[in-house]
Formats: sequence, C-alpha cells, structure tokens
Amino acid sequence: MLRKFLLLQVGLLFALLVANAQTTPYQPSRTEIMARYHKARHLDSIATRSIFKSTIRPHWSADGASFWYRNILKDSVKEYISVDMIHGTRKKLDAEPTDTATRFTRFKPYTGRRWASFSTDSLSPDKQFVAYIQDGNVFIRPANGTRQNATPYTANGDTAKPYGHLAWSPDSKYVVGYHVHPIRDSAVYYVLSSVAGTTRGQLRQRPYKQPGDPFTTYEMFLFRIEGHKTQKVNTPILDFFGAPELHWRHGDNRYFTFERVERGHQRFRIIEVDAATAETRTVYDEKTNTFIYESRLFTDYLPATNEMLITSEKDGWQHLYLFDATTGAQKQEITRGHYVVHTIDSVDAKKREIWFSACGMNPDEDPYYIHYYRIGFDGQHLVNLTPEKANHILTFSPDRKFYLDARSEINVPTIIELHRTADGKMILPLETADASQYLAAGLHFPEPFHAKGRDGVTDIWGIIVRPADFDPSKKYPVVENIYAGPQDAFVPKDFTGRYAEMQSIAQLGFIVVQIDGMGTANRSKAFHDVCWKNLADAGFPDRILWIKALAAKYSYVDTARVGLYGTSAGGQNSLGGLLFHSEFYKAAVSSCGCHDNRIDKQWWNEQWMGYPVGKHYDEQSNVTNAWRLRGSLLLMVGEADNNVPPESTYRVADALIKAGKAFEFLPLPGFDHTDGGPYGRIQRRDFFVRHLLGVEPPHRNGPEANL
Repeated sequence: MLRKFLLLQVGLLFALLVANAQTTPYQPSRTEIMARYHKARHLDSIATRSIFKSTIRPHWSADGASFWYRNILKDSVKEYISVDMIHGTRKKLDAEPTDTATRFTRFKPYTGRRWASFSTDSLSPDKQFVAYIQDGNVFIRPANGTRQNATPYTANGDTAKPYGHLAWSPDSKYVVGYHVHPIRDSAVYYVLSSVAGTTRGQLRQRPYKQPGDPFTTYEMFLFRIEGHKTQKVNTPILDFFGAPELHWRHGDNRYFTFERVERGHQRFRIIEVDAATAETRTVYDEKTNTFIYESRLFTDYLPATNEMLITSEKDGWQHLYLFDATTGAQKQEITRGHYVVHTIDSVDAKKREIWFSACGMNPDEDPYYIHYYRIGFDGQHLVNLTPEKANHILTFSPDRKFYLDARSEINVPTIIELHRTADGKMILPLETADASQYLAAGLHFPEPFHAKGRDGVTDIWGIIVRPADFDPSKKYPVVENIYAGPQDAFVPKDFTGRYAEMQSIAQLGFIVVQIDGMGTANRSKAFHDVCWKNLADAGFPDRILWIKALAAKYSYVDTARVGLYGTSAGGQNSLGGLLFHSEFYKAAVSSCGCHDNRIDKQWWNEQWMGYPVGKHYDEQSNVTNAWRLRGSLLLMVGEADNNVPPESTYRVADALIKAGKAFEFLPLPGFDHTDGGPYGRIQRRDFFVRHLLGVEPPHRNGPEANL
C-alpha cells in the first residue's frame, strides 16, 4: 500500500506534464525570493525532524533470545519495544529497560591484515628465545638469560638505518626481520590567523606525503637460530607501504608468504620464501594496464587447507576466487557474473562459506543497491539474505542467528524486519518509517533517474530534488551536487539519505541533482577505469548527457542555466566544470578542492593518477588550467585544512589573478576540511540565487540577515 501511495503521489504531481509542454524560465521577483528563503528555512526545520521509525538500534539480551529498542516519535515522545526473537513476537514496554548495555553488530566489511605490527622484544612461540634490537642491530638471547648471553646477528645497523620489525616462525627456528631505511615525510604548513588571546598568526605543520614522495624501505632478512645464520632474502627491497604480514605454511614452517603491492597500483603479488635457502618464488601475480584498487583488495589465508581467498577484477568485475596457497593454482571462481562483490563480512573456514555484500546481481533495479549473500567456497549454494528490491542494511544479533534487515529506496520509506540467518526467513516485521508529517508539509521525496552515458549503452544513475512548491509550467535552473572521487559511488540510495542540503537549495527555486558518472566505483572495471590518469574527466560527458536526458523528459529543466558545487574532490570537479565544460556549466562553488593532484595526499592520487608523477598531473591541474575560466566562481577554503593542503586553493586563486579572471574567494579562519559550514552554505545558496536565478539574495548585513 505504501509503495502504491508513493507512486500515486508522483503520478499526481506530474499528471499535468506533456512531452512538449510550454514552459517559461523561472526568474522570481525579489519579493518572491524573500518568501522562498522564509519557506526554505521553515521547511529545513521540518525536514530534519519529521520522519520517524526509520532506524532501530538494538539492545541485545545476554542469552541471545531477545532485544529491545527505542523509537523517538513526534514531539520527542519515546516508546520502547521488546522483541522475542525465538517466538517472533514484539510488545510495547511501559518504560525504558534498566539493562542499557548495547551490543550493535552491523554487517561490516572484513579485511585481511596486509601490513603487520611488531613488538620491540619478541618472545619465540616455544618461549625459549627472545629476539630484540639494540643500537639498530638484531640480537637473540635465551629467554632465561640476560643480554650478556645474546648472540648478535647483524652489525651494520645503526639508529639512522636500523634493523627491526622482527617476527618468529611458528616453530621458533627462524626470525624474519628487515634492514630499515626510514624516510621522514616533508611537512605541510598552515597559519591559524585568529587564535583567541594572540596577536600573531600561529604556524602549524605536520608530515604529509604527496605523490612522488619516497617511502621508508624494508630489506628482508632471515635469522636462523641453529647455527646463528643470517641470510638476505632474495627479493627486491620493499619500497611501498610497510613491512608485510607473514603467512607460514601449515604443517611445514619452512615456507612463508607475504604480499607485495607495487607502487603505481598496477601489480599485486603473493611471494613465497623458503626459509632454509632464503630463495623466493611468486605464488600469485596480478597485473593490469590501469590500476588495482588496493583498498578493496581482499585476501584471506586458510592455513588448515593451504588455500587462500582473493578478490580480483580480472574478468571485468570484482569477484571472489579460491586458490591453492602452495601452487598458486586457481581452484574455483566462487562468484561470477555482471555484478560487484562489494564487501566481505566473514569467512567460515569450517563450513567453507563466505558472507558478503554485492551490488548489481538483481536484475531490473538500481545496480548500486546493496544486497547480502552467503555462498560456499565451491561457488554453490548461494543464499540471498535480502531478495527484495531495495537498498539493504543488515544488523546481526551477537550470535549471528538472527539479523535485522532495514531496506529502503531514496523515495520509499524504510521497512525493518527480523530474519533468521540460517535460511533468511522473515520472522517478524518490526517498523515502517513514518513520513506522513514530511509529506504533509509539502515536501517531496527525491526521484531516481537514469539515462545512457557516453557510450550510449551504460545506464548512469542519479537523483532529482525539486522545490516543495514545484510548478511544472516553469523552467528551473539546475544545480548539480558533484563528487567524482573514484573511491566509491556517492548518490544516496537509502530513504532519508544524505540530501538535506540539496533540498535546502532546491527550495530557493532550483532542480538539484546528484549523479554517479563513469570513473566512480561499484560498477564494472571498465566503468571505473575511466578515471585512470584522467581525474579531470570526472564523468562530465555522462553527467551532461544525463542532465540533457532529464530535460528531454521534463520540460521544466533549464539546461541553459546549470551550476554545480562540491567539496574536496568535488571542489576539484566543480571548478573543473567551468574550466573544461563552460559551454554547459555557468556557475560553480568549489570548497577545499584538491585542485592539483600533485599537492594532495599520496595514497589517494597515485591510486588513480598513477606513478611516477607524469605530465598528465600538470595537464589536468586546475591551477594550470585556471586561465580557461568562464562563468561565475566562488572558491572556499578552510585555513586549517588537514586533508587537502590549503595552498591547493590559494594557488588556484593566484593563477586566476594572474590570468585577470574575476571570481569570489571565501577563506574560512580556523576551519578544517569543510564545505563551508553554516556560513559557507548560506553563501553558496546566495551565490546560486544571484548567478543562476538572476535575483539579489537577502542583504546579510541588514534586516534580512536571518533568512
């Protein structure tokens, strides 16, 4: 019934529209825009407190048989619900239970540890020896002895280039360690201009690794207890990331493996070391012409069976594989198809099962919707724990015998149910989000929309947010909320998702959109690869086509007046819209942008732009291309930005000044990495009203200051 009601609402809203309806550009009078600001402020307060029962935070009982939760209703009224999971019943309680301990087990990504941690003094597993570092060198002594009884294993270490990171073999016959050449990262600086009680700016600095900067290196050695033997392992020096975690072969501690990610993110290997000879061989070797997404590279080692689980995009999609850890032979492609294994929740080695989330497996729905599954190592017995069309969030009971499934869409209120884990059976419906007050205020849910991308084949997905008093006979300017960072996808999929600021801007007389173009994650490898050495692309060809397709469907969308705004990578993208696509975008607000990928953090930029730092970094820099600016621009930056160094924005400002360009600049004293905060968001709204609607916004230094 709820879905039918929502569809009816949308149908009534657009019943007046026809394919070639005559519309006039929307340009409110100043009196009307003042009324819009008044109404927007009123609706903002309603929107944040008018949806109820959309989440459950369970308080689990110690015996695993029940839980209770709290709903906050209209006027902050609280109700308490108790659920008996065994019998599938729920009841209201008269008061909050006295047992308030919370155990909250959200389905969350599992990642195998890739980089190890070590102690200074390391006791052998058989507790007979202690390995330690003294004056930069390796010593091993009997556990019941003193340092006077220690045997030196190295002599060429010192405090500047010490040995370290010692790790024992399980049989206590070997110690693995590294000759370390430390690198101290260069500092970035900023000045706090307005610290209370001071009369001078306060200089701050911190280490910050930028693209191309060197890493600490690790040269691997083996120290054999018998014979007091030291051997350098026959493998190149590790010059990217830290000392690796070691995986010793079950039943034969002569061999261990470690993982090596090559700088540039184009090669990943698992290398086996023969501790008896210090020789190595490659067990697993994956190469790519673009990039391996290291943060989503999952490995798990199964010592009892000498197997390993690895994710790979080698067939064009992120999938799970089972390998023989001794021979490196692929034993099974566990998942396959045109979908993405998104996260790994857990691995049950005894049952030989994997619990994971994926998107795109279910046909005829938004390919970004997350569903949850269980599958055997043999690729058989796939269980879909969340089959309903929606985006899902799971919360497991502590013993994992039950789970709460919260499913929703951006325009369909959340439904929360209790399920049994063994077979996914629904035990009890718990809550359906109540949005009646939200709708009664005249607000509308965002609308999902998809259109073909630059290849004419691939669907590009996004959402549309309209004003509460939307008039389809008017032609509204478009404002795009942009973030094209390749590390994820960003269009919200959940009900009451992250679109409050979009709604606030829409209230002033805009159609506000958000889009995931090519180059972002959670689709095919080819979709993602568009970003490779190509961050300036930002999916703009897809975004522009999407907005034009929206205008072809809805005549009230004005493609002659399009603006965009974003923060961080979105700040880079929003300015990029004016530099590289000024024929389409006319106004932009850019906050704390990483405008030059040579200035921003190493790990993020080398992952997508590659290594070494080549001329493509310069060619795609907003600083280099500042002379291209067309349209209206507002730059914002926090002076204390600890994410993207503030000079990234200041160098853009410098280049714009040297090119004789007009722009607005808002430095924010004391602010860290920010979209501008409350003050900056007001300035952003006023900027779009002035430059896209062509109306003067409220005078902030007079009686209209509170709008």
